[in-house]
Amino acid sequence: MDINQLYQKIRTSAGISTDTRTLRPGMVFFALKGDTFDANEFVQQAIDAGAALVVTQNPAFIDNPACFYTTDSLNTLQEAAVIRRNLLKAVVIGITGTNGKTTTKELIREALSTAGTVYSTQGNLNNHIGVPLTLLSIKDDANFAIVEMGANHPGEIEFLCNIARPDFGIITNIGRAHLDGFGSFEGVVKTKSELYKYIKEHNGKIFANEDDLFLISLSEGYDRILFGTKSLVATTVSDGNPHLRCHWSWNNKKYFTETKLTGYYNLPNLLAAVSIGLYFGADPELLSKKLSEYTPSNMRSQWVETDRNHLILDAYNANPSSMAVALNNFAQLRTEKKLPILGDMLELGSYSNTEHRAILELLTELRFTSAILIGPCFSKFRNEFPAFLFFNDAAEARTALTKNVTSKFTILLKGSRGIGVDALKDIF
Repeated sequence: MDINQLYQKIRTSAGISTDTRTLRPGMVFFALKGDTFDANEFVQQAIDAGAALVVTQNPAFIDNPACFYTTDSLNTLQEAAVIRRNLLKAVVIGITGTNGKTTTKELIREALSTAGTVYSTQGNLNNHIGVPLTLLSIKDDANFAIVEMGANHPGEIEFLCNIARPDFGIITNIGRAHLDGFGSFEGVVKTKSELYKYIKEHNGKIFANEDDLFLISLSEGYDRILFGTKSLVATTVSDGNPHLRCHWSWNNKKYFTETKLTGYYNLPNLLAAVSIGLYFGADPELLSKKLSEYTPSNMRSQWVETDRNHLILDAYNANPSSMAVALNNFAQLRTEKKLPILGDMLELGSYSNTEHRAILELLTELRFTSAILIGPCFSKFRNEFPAFLFFNDAAEARTALTKNVTSKFTILLKGSRGIGVDALKDIF
């Protein structure tokens, strides 16, 4: 069996699995090897579970008819994805950026669903494994495919572009994240820009936010479609409602989109979806309706009302850029009792102390009289900021906060996933 025959086997299977715990009969199982795991140790379990085929680099199964032997299972997965991409007739839109990738992807999916059949990255499967899985999941009836691409090291976006081969591209923004992996902010810029470079080299088009001067400068000279508050004559409604609401215009007609997203920082994400939807022929009325109906999930800009408090659950991840934006937005909310609960921002390397101190200084500048900081990086500065409460970890914070339950507060929960700030939501 060669790679093309393997591809055909995948297309007629019940899907792809990379985890024997979720493997269903009839699926093709890819035994991948990572830094801390090796699924090649579970080949027999996959066969016993009814896998249609097992792709493995375990030499013990080199002659097993239930297996496709390869020297590199991951590379084989990526090769199969390239075959799938080459056969797709759908328009492929690549999306990357420091913040807002997943929210923007989901909004674009909603907008384009009024113009055709859309497939997109599920969750945040946006890396060297997730992108191939996304491509291989796209069916023949696709009109559009939205492929999210993430990175935390130089060269990774270029690598993913060569698999996904996007026709169109959008960078949501570029900020200070994964500095440990990128080495510097300049490393972030160079890596994210690899999407623009790929699009230009392959005669594609870029969607660029005209309100982001950095992205406008970065995309100068590229074949681009601008979107933003000027192009769509967009204005937001600010009357104390925590949700983003926006007036925008198209062909001299005004539209109003009332979203379930919190934060003005989501406006570029919303306008990107509006612009891309309109570019591909979506009906403005239907598009606006779909965007209004979209409900964020998975701890991204979620507004949660409990019996005692209002929560802004934005704890999927955090970096200096997204943390600062979230705090500035939180400070503008028209509510008296506000409490930011922030967890450490991880993967900052040598920049960690500087960036965590900057967030604490921002809390002071924004005149927050109380705040809760969780994690060893923030806790280093407890003596310098005595007005705030510091805890070494989420478990310590839970113990203390359970004894002093708040009521009638609006609470922002934000931090890197590894800190576990999101696990505190049930005590409020």
